[in-house]
Amino acid sequence: MIASGERMSFKALGKKTVDKHSTGGVGDKITLPLAPLVASFGVAVPQLSGRGLGHTGGTLDKLESIPGWRAALSNEEMFAQMQGDVGAVICAAGSGLAPADKKLYALRDVTGTVEAIPLIASSIMSKKIAEGTDALVLDVKFGSGAFMQDIERARELAQTMVALGTDSGVATTALLTDMSVPLGLAIGNANEVRESVEILAGAGPADVRELTIALAREMLALAGLPDADVEAALDDGRAMDTWKAMIRAQDGDPDASLPTARETHVVAAPTDGVITRMDALPFGISAWRLGAGRARAEDQVVHAAGIDLHAKPGDRVTAGQPLFTLSAEDEGRFARAIDALDGAWEIGDEAPQVSSLVRERITA
Repeated sequence: MIASGERMSFKALGKKTVDKHSTGGVGDKITLPLAPLVASFGVAVPQLSGRGLGHTGGTLDKLESIPGWRAALSNEEMFAQMQGDVGAVICAAGSGLAPADKKLYALRDVTGTVEAIPLIASSIMSKKIAEGTDALVLDVKFGSGAFMQDIERARELAQTMVALGTDSGVATTALLTDMSVPLGLAIGNANEVRESVEILAGAGPADVRELTIALAREMLALAGLPDADVEAALDDGRAMDTWKAMIRAQDGDPDASLPTARETHVVAAPTDGVITRMDALPFGISAWRLGAGRARAEDQVVHAAGIDLHAKPGDRVTAGQPLFTLSAEDEGRFARAIDALDGAWEIGDEAPQVSSLVRERITA
């Protein structure tokens, strides 16, 4: 698969390159603050990303909610952006990388092998190895909102991908992370960009900050900077400066207003209590039905559509308090979006045990 297309090389940059790949989830906007954060330490980040399909959002869809931002870059433009002061690039992968993957992907769909771990691992790693990065960190998710819901299967996938990367000369590690609950408070496109900017400003939801920092430390360790103070770079504005430079370099306006939806619908708590459960998958499906996702590759997403959560598991709420707000361009979408959330959350008397997002670290 690797040999079916071009092999990129960033050796001429004169600095380490490190990439990150996530297997996808609900509210997973980590790439947006992570790439500029890592690049602010002088490491080049070639982040080739994709678009969303189904309940998992796409990084490019999120960034395209920023006025003017451009996903399609030539190899020369990528190289120049990483070589200069910006250091990071998030863009669409070219069709020349591992073109055999597209043919195998289509075959998987019609042969019932979509969930075959060797084929999933080959699909992801063939493109990452052909990309030419020195190092790669994998965020392999498990739980209701993940592709691999079972932690044992997620672990097997992570181990397989780490072995493939290492065997091909790419320093590769993986973190197993929990995707049972939506990540952060924003699910959609424009609202996830807003939340990412909050993280870059040293604020934002604790779980998004936690995972951004964990992955940044992993990436910088592979780049030879194990002692980098990533929290300081978020809090003192260095990462934000890199973010703005990265967006401008791809013709976007980092200071422009992001799209807001025409219609909103608030779901309130029916009783007093503590939120004991909030399953990620139904929230992802609901956001998709609001227009934030696509059913087919050729569909358009609505950048302003999505869900904003006002509380998460462990939070105490009172009757009538807003739990989450649905946003859409057409109020006719609300009924099916609300249906998707039936039974997806519970209010009880006792706070649930909240575990760390990062469960395991997997190395060669």
